[in-house]
Order: sequence, then C-alpha cells, then structure tokens
Amino acid sequence: MSRTRTHVLRVDLSTGETARECVPREWRRDYVGGKGLGARYLYEELSPGTDPTGPENLLAFLGGPLSGYLPGETRYAAVTKSPLTGGFLDSYGGGAFAARLAGSLDDCLGLLVTGAADRPVRIELAGGRARVADAEAWGADTAETAAAFPDAAVACVGPAGEREAAYATIASDGGDHHAGRGGAGAVMGSKRLKAVVARDPPPAVPDALAALRDRDAAAYAREGTGEWQAAGETIETVDYANEVGLLAAEGWTATGFAGTDDIGVEAAAERATGRERESDRVPGGFRIDTPDGEVVPRGAAPISLGAGLGIDDFDRVAELCGVCDRLGLDVIDAGNAAAWAIRADDAGVVDCPVEFGDARGVRRLLEAIAARSDPADLDTTPGLADALADGVDAAAARFGGEALTPTVKSMALPGFDPRAAVGVALAYATSDRGACHRRSRPQDREPFAADGRGPHDRVRPVIGEQNARSVLWSLVVDDFVGEAAWTDLGAEWLAALDHPAVAGACPAAGGGDAPDRVQNLAATGERIWTLTRLFNAREGFDRTDDALPAPLRTEAADGTAGIDPESFDRLLDRYYAARGWGPTGLPTAATVDRLGLAGVVDDATPLDDRRIDLPSRGG
Repeated sequence: MSRTRTHVLRVDLSTGETARECVPREWRRDYVGGKGLGARYLYEELSPGTDPTGPENLLAFLGGPLSGYLPGETRYAAVTKSPLTGGFLDSYGGGAFAARLAGSLDDCLGLLVTGAADRPVRIELAGGRARVADAEAWGADTAETAAAFPDAAVACVGPAGEREAAYATIASDGGDHHAGRGGAGAVMGSKRLKAVVARDPPPAVPDALAALRDRDAAAYAREGTGEWQAAGETIETVDYANEVGLLAAEGWTATGFAGTDDIGVEAAAERATGRERESDRVPGGFRIDTPDGEVVPRGAAPISLGAGLGIDDFDRVAELCGVCDRLGLDVIDAGNAAAWAIRADDAGVVDCPVEFGDARGVRRLLEAIAARSDPADLDTTPGLADALADGVDAAAARFGGEALTPTVKSMALPGFDPRAAVGVALAYATSDRGACHRRSRPQDREPFAADGRGPHDRVRPVIGEQNARSVLWSLVVDDFVGEAAWTDLGAEWLAALDHPAVAGACPAAGGGDAPDRVQNLAATGERIWTLTRLFNAREGFDRTDDALPAPLRTEAADGTAGIDPESFDRLLDRYYAARGWGPTGLPTAATVDRLGLAGVVDDATPLDDRRIDLPSRGG
C-alpha cells in the first residue's frame, strides 16, 4: 500500500544539493496539493519582483494526495512565476511521465526546484529521492531527449525553452503532452535544467481506493463527457466552436471558418493510425503520422494553427503541431504570434512575407521564434522573431500594432471568441494565469442559454467553476473526469485516505459528515483562488489587468458586434462584489480573514479597504 504523501523533494541547482522536507499539515489541509500547494510555496518563498527567469524563481512539479490512483489520465502541475505574464502560473501535463512521477515521488507531493546550474543538467527521481546529473542533450528537441531514456519517463524542454521563449512548454512523453501555457519551459531552461527523469513505475492503487476507482472509471466511460472524449477527444472542439459561432479565425478578424470540416474531428479520424491508449475505455488523442514523425494534436491545434491562421489542410495543421511539440512551444501563443505578424505586415507595422493559409511560411516563422533568430529565407523586420518569442504584447511594444491580437495579462486568447459570448470574456479577464479557457467554460453553455440573462447569471457560474477547478487541480485530477464523475469535489476519495482537507479542521467551515466535507473543499477552492489573486496583487496586478482587450471592443469583419466596455465594466463590478473584493479588483481584509488567509498575507500585498455592494440581481 502506498504511503501517505506528506513531504516534498527540494533541489537547489546552484549548489546541487537535494533534500526532503515535511509539508506542514495545515498546508495540506488548506491547499491539498498541485495548484494550491504550489501557490502557497510561491507566495511564501518569492519576493515581489522576482525575475521569472532568474535563479530565485521556484519551479514546482506537483502531484496531489491521489495522483496515480484516479481514473482517467494521470496529470501533474507545473507551478512557477510566469515569464510571459509576470504573475502566478500553473500549467498541467499528463501521460506516462505524470504517472511515473507519482510513483517516483513515493511519499512526496512534489519536486521544488530553485537556483540555476552552471551547465545543462537533469534531475533523476526514484524511490522518493532526487539526484542531479549532467545532461548531454542540450540542443535536442523534445522527442530526441525523451528517446535517450527508453527505460524511464521524461519531462523536458526543447530548443524554445533553452532560449527562454516566454511561452515555451515543458514537454513529456516525447512531445505528446505539454505543460503548455505561460512559459514554465522558459523557467526550466533558465535554470539549465534540460529534463526531469522519472524512473519508477506508477504507484499501486491502495485497497481503500480500488473500488472507488473502478466505480468512477466505469461511470465516466458511460457519461456524456466520457463518450465525447472516446469519440473524438478535444480535437472536436474546433467543430463545436464553429457550429455555435465562437470560432475566431484568421487572426481574430472573423468569427467562423469555412475550412473547419477539413481540419476537424472527421479529418483527424480519417488520418489517424490509432489512439494514445488503445485498451482504455477513454482512449485519448488521435495518433497522426507526419513527414517529421508522429504527433497527437489536441483541440488547440486546429483552432490556433488551423482556423486562426487560415489553414484548411489537416495534414499541414498536424505538421505545424508537430513543430511546436518538438520545439516546445505553446500552440495557442505560437499561433497567435504568427497571426499577429501576418496582420502587422498587412498594417505596415512590420515586414513579414507570410500570409494566412501559408503553412510553409508559418512553419519557418515558428522555427525562427524558437531559435530567437530571424529566418534566413524570409525577409522579415530585423529582430521580429526574437520579439515574438517574448509574446504578442512584447512584439507590439517594440514595433506597434497593440490592438491587433487580444491578450489578457500578456497571454494570448484561445480561439473561443468572446464577442459571441460575453461570459467567455469575463472568464478570460479574471483568470489568474492570463487568458485561459479551462478555469471556467462559459463557451460550453452560453451559446444555448435563454435570452435575457443578466450579469448575475453570468458571474455566478464563472466563480463556481473557478473555485471548483482550483480544488480539482490541487488534487490534480483529470478535470474532465473530475467534473463528470464527482459531485463532491473528491471528498469521498479524500475521506477514504483520512486526508486533513476533509477532516473538519478547515477554518472556513465545520466538518464531520459528507455535506460538511464538501463545504470544506468548496471553501478550499475559494481560498486557493484568492491566494493566487493575492500573489498577483503583490506583483502589481489590479483591475486594469482584468480589462477587456481592445480588439474585442470592435466589430469582427463578419459583422459580429464588439463587446460594450461599459457593460463589461459593470459585469466586472458584479464579479468583484460576489468575491468580496473591492472596486480595484483586490480582496478586502474581511475576505482574507474569512478564508483563513489573514495569517498568510504579508505587508507587501495590497488589499482593498472596501468592497463593492450591488443589488442581488440585475445591472
């Protein structure tokens, strides 16, 4: 039976020293693991203004108390300060590495990496211990790096991470999976850490959890979301977004893409050589052969690299996805960077001889971005690739063209266009890590909602989902499974392990029976979300960073109306009021106290001195 996870491993790459340390019980109670525990460590250990690519930044590879035991795909959280946004970042990867990481950590919840090596290194994990070794693969792509360890599972950076591209990923399983958004790969590259190698097999499922796993796995396979994943995985989202009028196309100039049928789920199924997990009831993504090797494209690939760039050939989209996977570039920010360059050329801001639909030109541009070097065969403005490697906002600050591509906190938007569903704009704007379509998903429900919904009806589900996913991502559950199979946020599973998060010790709620355990976890989700807000506030973020991106205020070329800024500001007021935050978007002292954070928040963190009071419903 696997041991209770009560420790973390710590590695200082500046000295090469490794250590095991106990996680305080109250931290496990109040923050659980994954996102929550990572936020607590970041808030405790980083000073305001810490350079995200400096040795003082912390990079955490974290699981949760249930990692390796849960149904669905095992996942891990990469938590750090983002080089793209300058704020809190949690990003998630799955697959074999996540499962073997859980086994290799043994009784540890995660690996905390600080410092920076003076040479390329790797960290080897086995038996709850870590060691630092030289890395010979600096310069190799993600597939080549993983192939060098056939008897282990690897998370690594590619050339983009080595050169600290601000949206570089941490790739696992040879590039099949990525902790993608926000640039955790740049942090890893800045530390000269090429790879983390997990040697041990996945952990055995404890007897206390075996029946729960079998029950929930079977229930999920029968549930609608499980059936959807089995049929098409997330690649189907491009078809869905186009059908309901949410699909942003050709650099956010239009909503809807005529070539969707050629890059969607049917095209993927026709070209697939198989699925990721052939024996699984939920078999994972489609395996696609390309001239450069096999890839497993997810939904973001046809949205950002297909419709977003006007490319209606699935084979070319898959090839571009493979380029990003091997170089270690986030496909959403990479696609938006290329789209910005095309539009900036059209606007006379830069020279970039690439057009929408030009897959070859886009490929050369993506390779140049990862290398931070202008492409030899494209006559671009000098320094364009280097600027794009730091993100759309950095390129616009250098050359102009600020209103061409929407971003939130400098993170480019996924391709669900909020002009067709204003609740999506609220979810993007208030996301703690920058524009994110996973923290809350109004795009799943708003297209089907009845007319006449007011701000209250949009705000309440966004907050509920942000809090709930803060819990799920602290457990680091496959969130599709967690959302569909659990109505109790995992309380039954945690109770089976007698975990302190459901033991009644939470300062925001009483405990004991099942309803109280769920109440504990709901309060935990709100506490974690508020702590990430406090971290960002300490870094200087406030209401101005939740603003509606300028491109969304204007009408799309197809006539889709822009979002009214005044109406959006009223929506934001209602969101802040519901959270107990003030008009500047900062939590109040009363809210901090209610959530048990009064003893955590430091003097460098600004708080609002008053909250917003609004009518219970309406404007």
